[in-house]
Amino acid sequence: MAVTEASLLRQFPLLLPQNRSKTVYEGFISAQGRDFHLRIVLPEDLQLKNARLLCSWQLRTILNGYHQIVQQRMQHSVDLMSFMMELKMLLEVALKNRQELYALPPPPQFYSSLIEEIGTLGWDKLVYVDTSFNTIKLKAEDASGREHLVTLKLKAKYPAESPDCFVDFPVSFSASWTPQVNSPQSSLISIYSQFLAALESLKAFWDVMDEIDEKTWVLEPEKPPRSATARRIALGNNVSINIEVDPKHPTMLPECCFLGADHVVKPLGIKLSRNIQLWDPENSVLQNLKDVLEIDFPARAILEKSDFTMDCGICYAYQLDGAIPDQVCDNSQCGQPFHQMCLYEWLRGLPTSRQSFNIIFGECPYCSKPITLKMSGKKH
Repeated sequence: MAVTEASLLRQFPLLLPQNRSKTVYEGFISAQGRDFHLRIVLPEDLQLKNARLLCSWQLRTILNGYHQIVQQRMQHSVDLMSFMMELKMLLEVALKNRQELYALPPPPQFYSSLIEEIGTLGWDKLVYVDTSFNTIKLKAEDASGREHLVTLKLKAKYPAESPDCFVDFPVSFSASWTPQVNSPQSSLISIYSQFLAALESLKAFWDVMDEIDEKTWVLEPEKPPRSATARRIALGNNVSINIEVDPKHPTMLPECCFLGADHVVKPLGIKLSRNIQLWDPENSVLQNLKDVLEIDFPARAILEKSDFTMDCGICYAYQLDGAIPDQVCDNSQCGQPFHQMCLYEWLRGLPTSRQSFNIIFGECPYCSKPITLKMSGKKH
């Protein structure tokens, strides 16, 4: 009890007991640099669920609408100290919401300068602006004709304070900003020009990814955003390659990972190691992969996606929580694909399965031949 009283005094030095039995406390609670008067009357057993909270009119006004939450916290708090901590957090939230609700609108020149900036940029670049001019979306085309958007969230002190920028890029985009009103570096025009420069620097990366998307069957991601650097490309029936392209060096050899049965992917891995010196950064990634792996990718014009995609042999679905089958039985007579999570649950339920670290050894649900599952860091 003494420890709790000491903590209460330390955290709320302006709230003091008014009698020896400490059933009445009166004083102030502080939040955001302001003090609010209150009085708490406890029953003789000091149980908060039967206590009464008396607030000054200022505190009552701010907590208007939070009465039910205050009562709930009094019912569930173990002691006065924990209740006061929760009341203070609630008061901080209420004050913040009240400030936002009654915040003064920007002066007229805020809107007139923004309209002038948008006019200078060109109204054809504007995609969206909300009624308060806090959110602005601008569009631009890169040299290959792809359309890109930048979303700007303007803060209350704009242009003295830089806006937040949101883009669909594979690299971070942080516009330089001089926190001075009327500075050439503190305007929408400056951000837009930096946005255009970033688009130009990423053109080669998007050219590489677009060629892959247009000329191969990409299994994952199904609808890749511009920020996506990875592609899982079908090489044949239940065999694929996952590549991770470096946005800053898009024509260099990407990280490669083959997915499929061992008897299919091992020869591909050998070819990659043997022919790696053939990689030519002057050629496209797709052409280099063809040369190094000595293969032709399944053509979109001839084949359908269903020609080389099969449902999981356990759940009988192709997609499971966004994941597609990426485990394949090594038996060349079987080759049945499975979701990693489905196979994990299946093997874990078999009494004959055994596990060593993150590798599980068991039998294929289809052909009963040995199958090995190496669990990755993320379980789909």
